[in-house]
Amino acid sequence: MSVLLTKTYDFSPAGSLSAGDAGELCALFGDEPYFFCLEGERCSFAGFDPFEVFKASGKDTLRSLKERYARYSEPSQQTLTPFAAGIVGYLGYDYGLYQEKIKLHANDDLKLPDAVFGFYDRVLTLDHHAHKLHVTSSGWPEKNPALRQKRAAARLEEIERALKRGTQYLIPNELSIVSPLLSNFTKEEYLATVRKVLDHIAAGDIYQLNLSQRFTYDTAGERVDPLEIYRFLRQLSPVSFGGYFDAGVVKLTSNSPEMFLRLRDGKVQTRPMKGTRPRALEPSDDRRLRNEIEQSAKDKAELLMVTDLERNDLGKVCDYGSVRVEEMRRIEEYKYVFQATSTVKGTLRADKDCFDLLEACFPGGSITGCPKIRAMEIIEELEPTRRGPYTGSMGYIDFAGNTDLNILIRTLIHCGDKIHFQVGGGIVADSTPEGEYEETLVKAKAMRACLERGRDDAEVNHLARR
Repeated sequence: MSVLLTKTYDFSPAGSLSAGDAGELCALFGDEPYFFCLEGERCSFAGFDPFEVFKASGKDTLRSLKERYARYSEPSQQTLTPFAAGIVGYLGYDYGLYQEKIKLHANDDLKLPDAVFGFYDRVLTLDHHAHKLHVTSSGWPEKNPALRQKRAAARLEEIERALKRGTQYLIPNELSIVSPLLSNFTKEEYLATVRKVLDHIAAGDIYQLNLSQRFTYDTAGERVDPLEIYRFLRQLSPVSFGGYFDAGVVKLTSNSPEMFLRLRDGKVQTRPMKGTRPRALEPSDDRRLRNEIEQSAKDKAELLMVTDLERNDLGKVCDYGSVRVEEMRRIEEYKYVFQATSTVKGTLRADKDCFDLLEACFPGGSITGCPKIRAMEIIEELEPTRRGPYTGSMGYIDFAGNTDLNILIRTLIHCGDKIHFQVGGGIVADSTPEGEYEETLVKAKAMRACLERGRDDAEVNHLARR
């Protein structure tokens, strides 16, 4: 028998919560084990203290996760929230290398698990439209209905006591890392690698490839709080698919604007993103840059190729004839960049589930290239270090199979005393090495503006080399 208990709080001006902001939940619960916060336009979700943690690497990762998940899956229930209980975590890009049997070349220097997922029987949902906080619990891992009911009630009482205690919700005024920023490429090496990609395109091996470089801060001796960075970054540059996940061995702070896969009641959606321009302070310059991305033949071709790839991936697991491009090209505005996206939808086949969907589409085509497998082979040959979580995916799967996952771009990877972030761009036949290199710097700007806030503009705009 299914169990799901819900308690709702008002965060209107006269309500129980002061701000109704995900940052407040971070302040209240961020020190708890395996804390997560996933943010969206309508709802944001938070949770901690999973009843089980899954960590794995290698070719059997997704199959093993599916088997573990199957112990707790149950039919969908009518709830006040899209995500009442389920698994939250990340699937790293490197898993895709095993899935597609790509020969390994790059240095796996981070040595992180290919997947970390917590199993959460309790989720806090902020409904930004209704101004409500819903706290839900399914009572897992208890199997006896009476014991599940008892556990669920106790889990809700824990949250109520914490909400009554409250906390002081403050965003730091200044956040500055003073260590130099290093790259796994020099500029000259990156330019030379872009030329190699262009040679592959000229030879007909691929049509497009997403090449990236990784930046690293060594923060030994500095006081760096990953959750504080996340709270600051989300204020500096709000996005629809950002989030924070304490995975134990690594902490992910994601400022991603890109949806990977959304599955609800059998309906699938993906939203690839290709084409970037910086924002300008002067309105006339800002309009010029927006017009530039709107008219760019290169960017249009790039997005068209990726959209076609995603449509083909969905076709592997969706009903015949159901996959369609709902919106071919839309220019989205963020604080630091303009971004072009498309939207592809389909209906999942009755004999397929969320794990089949993930296997068919992973990793996302917007961060590999076309054709996908050959592009992945070339990436593995040309990028000096393994990607790890970067360009993988983070999000949730509820215990009924409903899924919402992002693409892990614009993401800080906190490992020990080091903070890594990686940025890239799609290379096509008319790309230029200098242009591709500059695009990576534009995409890095939001991260650097946050982390190096105490430095002057000349320092922030200078890229330290290896």
